[in-house]
Amino acid sequence: MHRSKLGAGVALAALLALNPGSSSAQTSALSAAVRINDYSEPTLSFPEQERDAQRKLDANFARTKKRPNILWLVVDDMGYGDPGCYGGGEAIGAATPNMDRLAREGLKLTSTYSQPTCTPTRSAMMLGRLPARTGLTRPILAGDTVRVNPWDGETSVAKVLADAGYHTVLTGKWHTGELKGMRPFDVGFDEFQGYYASQKELTQQVDARRYPDLVLDPDMAGRIKAAGGKVDMYYGRKGEEETVVEKTTSVEQFAEADQTLAKFTIDRIKADAKGDKPFFIAHNFMRVHADNHPSKAFRGKSTAKYQYKDNVVEVDALIGQIVGALDEAGIADNTFVFITSDNGPQLDAWPDGGYTPFRGAKGSPWEGAVRVPGIAYWKGVIKPGRESSGLFDLMDLFNTSVRLGGALDRIPSDRYIDGIDQTSFLLADEGKSNREKVFIWVERNLAAVRMYGYKIMTKVVQEQAQWLNIDMTTVSNVGLAPWLFNLYIDPKEQYPVGHRMNAWLASMVAELKAEQETFKKYPPKEVGLEQ
Repeated sequence: MHRSKLGAGVALAALLALNPGSSSAQTSALSAAVRINDYSEPTLSFPEQERDAQRKLDANFARTKKRPNILWLVVDDMGYGDPGCYGGGEAIGAATPNMDRLAREGLKLTSTYSQPTCTPTRSAMMLGRLPARTGLTRPILAGDTVRVNPWDGETSVAKVLADAGYHTVLTGKWHTGELKGMRPFDVGFDEFQGYYASQKELTQQVDARRYPDLVLDPDMAGRIKAAGGKVDMYYGRKGEEETVVEKTTSVEQFAEADQTLAKFTIDRIKADAKGDKPFFIAHNFMRVHADNHPSKAFRGKSTAKYQYKDNVVEVDALIGQIVGALDEAGIADNTFVFITSDNGPQLDAWPDGGYTPFRGAKGSPWEGAVRVPGIAYWKGVIKPGRESSGLFDLMDLFNTSVRLGGALDRIPSDRYIDGIDQTSFLLADEGKSNREKVFIWVERNLAAVRMYGYKIMTKVVQEQAQWLNIDMTTVSNVGLAPWLFNLYIDPKEQYPVGHRMNAWLASMVAELKAEQETFKKYPPKEVGLEQ
């Protein structure tokens, strides 16, 4: 046993030591992407679709005399298979007519990738950078002490767009720091209304039925309140101090939070539609992260009648209301909308968790954790009825949003940017993805890369008991060789084909090596979340 492990380690090390051929434009024989500079991710080039997209942008600006509004709608812990347009919906007890309609009337992406957990994804979207670089490698939990502010020296999409003349708003969940200097209105947003923590971190302080040891024991209740940080709904404005909008006092009170937050976003849409500035609004739902407690208006509204399913129905209805506000304000034809989830379902909370048809769940490098819904909608600009399996990383929203805002020249060049401008992919009628590969990190572990339809894994997260994809798992190196899957014929990642049926094992290992090399020139931050 010991000898076989040693042999596997030597074999894997030998593969990872392959020279990626960094002197050439392409890293490996499989690659067609070109690296323009050493601080940006290599991209595929499609000049005609780039011209097509630019023509659309120019025509839109000529018509409106404004840059497009940008609206992100980010659901928390929604599984790939929850919306009806991705195989779920009414078939699994929770109809999603609004998401389904927007997918039909826009572009449905079937290979959208997040990070394995929420804080990493949210920071990556805001910064266009891998969490392994910024130090935000896992959620900031109650009792955590961060040694340095992870936002120091970073440039958020909100800051870039605000500097370019946008009104920038974040609504709902933040979960990437609550101390001074880390809050949304400290890092570029003009306004913030929402919560710093996730749903569970709030309800565990008031739900005596689920957490009796935390709520009913006075000593423990005091300790968790002291360690748990800010649990109320806050409002903050750039250059001012935050204020409490609504205190979190009970499960019943908190159950209405997403309704309140949706109204805030809709009010901002109405107000901004009358102003001179375009807006960037990142609306981050508190739902459907456990613990789910539906609003009174949505209790039992799903066919399943379970609380998680009721909240899927509620989120879908709120998406319909928010997008409907664009139509009512007459600005739907000048607003780019993107709907997604921050990671796959949290099966540890089952049955208070979502559905994915893929292997694994939140917290791992398996597809179930990192492949999420992705719907791009822009009335009259994105061709209706499109569907694409082209790769899209949620980090790409950074570059793409900056491009839409006419501020590409404001992207920093003194740090590595992992996001890619996908404007031409999303807007051109027959657009193809400009992204060739997606690197998948589990905290500080470079675990996998997907390239075209292939995925290679050098580290795996293995659950030791069913449903416990976070609380009872181990992270392991693979065996004699990395595990290579063909996701088009094996989307559940059950049968590696590297040596028997595939020629790209060495090429994909070279891509992993090239990714590691970027960390040498641009070292990662150490902020205190390494363990």
